[in-house]
Amino acid sequence: MSTTHFPVAIVGGGLGGLTAARVLHVNGIESVIFDLESGPEARTQGGMLDIHEENGQKALHAAGLHEDFLKIVHEGGQAVRLLGPDGTVHVSSEDEGDGDRPEVDRGALRDLLLSSLPEGTVHRGRKVAGARPLGDGRHEVSFTDGTAVTTDLLIGADGAWSRVRPLLSDSKPAYTGISFVETDLYEAATRHPGSAALVGGGFFIALGHESGFLAHHETDGSLHVYTALKADESWIDTIDFNDHIAAKAAVLTHFDGWSEDLRGLVADAEAIAPRRIHALPVGHRWDRVPGVTLLGDAAHVMSPFAGEGANLAMYDGASLALTLAAHPGDTEAALAAYEEALFPRSEASAAESAASLDTMFGKDGLEQMIGFFTSGPAGR
Repeated sequence: MSTTHFPVAIVGGGLGGLTAARVLHVNGIESVIFDLESGPEARTQGGMLDIHEENGQKALHAAGLHEDFLKIVHEGGQAVRLLGPDGTVHVSSEDEGDGDRPEVDRGALRDLLLSSLPEGTVHRGRKVAGARPLGDGRHEVSFTDGTAVTTDLLIGADGAWSRVRPLLSDSKPAYTGISFVETDLYEAATRHPGSAALVGGGFFIALGHESGFLAHHETDGSLHVYTALKADESWIDTIDFNDHIAAKAAVLTHFDGWSEDLRGLVADAEAIAPRRIHALPVGHRWDRVPGVTLLGDAAHVMSPFAGEGANLAMYDGASLALTLAAHPGDTEAALAAYEEALFPRSEASAAESAASLDTMFGKDGLEQMIGFFTSGPAGR
């Protein structure tokens, strides 16, 4: 069997992998992406993202896409509302249009990056079975369809359960103790006007009793809600999420006594799906291994409670690409420089995310977050 060789191969076509490929292209370095999805619309892309000036937006500048990014920003998305279990509004701030973390639909951002790449960059339907070193920094990547490729530089951008990470690290993500149940309420303005008014136009949080609701008003008019609660890792397995009525009832048993308006974010939902929240150890790092590195969740998956995951993935991708471009002909020097900056950056964000989880879902989480939002400019 003949094996195709690619000088630079990126595993994973999420925001981090796409950003790396785009910034490499801008700097005259071509790469390929291997992505397990069959196409851009193979699955939904999740909710809204706030793109931070200090990392995510810097990556978009490096990609030459910042002006186009501003065209897809969700107006009003930086508003914040914080409620207690009884529905009392404790914090409410409007989007004045002068914040440094504009909101954007994850799918629209993905499409912006994807459309900026040369045709043929992304190879679809390629699920990685494993990867192995061949010596001299070269690696072979094998796929579940029986094919394989070789590469001089292998970049693992393949998320929390990375198939590339084992080349560098034995660490695996661990359950954080928090489970999400994601719900969607479609055509909220007409079908769920009460819930639409409750959530408002920006970021919505309701906290209490070590649980809570986090929600956004999506650009398609729907509400996307993350119901978060402390639960055993096996709790999700006790619920049949194919039976929406029974699943919603099971989730709502954890919110007895909460405002009926808040409970309606689950009770009235048209779609429901569970997700356990995992994280790599804070300070995860590895020794330099020739010809391979990681970015994004593959390198430092963390809980979402500091809002840094997508921003860091994009910044990692841009930083790696720029460092490679700055070290022509010396990949190892570039990878060493990239990782030297990556490790402290990701450790700081992972520590912040872990601390935010403990704060939000601690016994006085609501009071702590009221203090956070009222002690200075509201932000996430």
